[in-house]
Amino acid sequence: MSVEDVKKYLDKWGRGKDVLEFDSSSATVELAAAVLGVESGRIAKTLSFKQGEGCILIVTAGDTRIDNSKFKAEIGCRASMLSPDEVLKHTGYAVGGVCPFALPQGLRVYADISLKRYRTIFPACGSSNSAIELTVDELTEYAGIEKWVDVCKTR
Repeated sequence: MSVEDVKKYLDKWGRGKDVLEFDSSSATVELAAAVLGVESGRIAKTLSFKQGEGCILIVTAGDTRIDNSKFKAEIGCRASMLSPDEVLKHTGYAVGGVCPFALPQGLRVYADISLKRYRTIFPACGSSNSAIELTVDELTEYAGIEKWVDVCKTR
């Protein structure tokens, strides 16, 4: 998968042209916040967790981290992140560019309520130097968010 795949996917909503691409890396929350000139919480990071033989994705605010007890209560299993190779295998994206768009069929995507603090957020778009500005309602629709969850705590 690539940023071009994400642009084509977002064209369903007329938003492919709104994907931002940068000359410098936006692969981490800190780098993305710096290149976009926004606070780190507005960076919507997409995290990959093992679930059975597959995985689930959870989109969270950039200034949070997973709360293991909340995760287990909400998701029903221990929070175990995928290795970089597993992330690529299951999502089609490399770490640093994982996004909740244009995913393999059947991959479940959740969003953490930490994102709802913001009018707009910035998820990656398939590469380590891309993003798009969306409302949480747009994220819900475009990513096919299955459920909003409460699995994070502020750093």
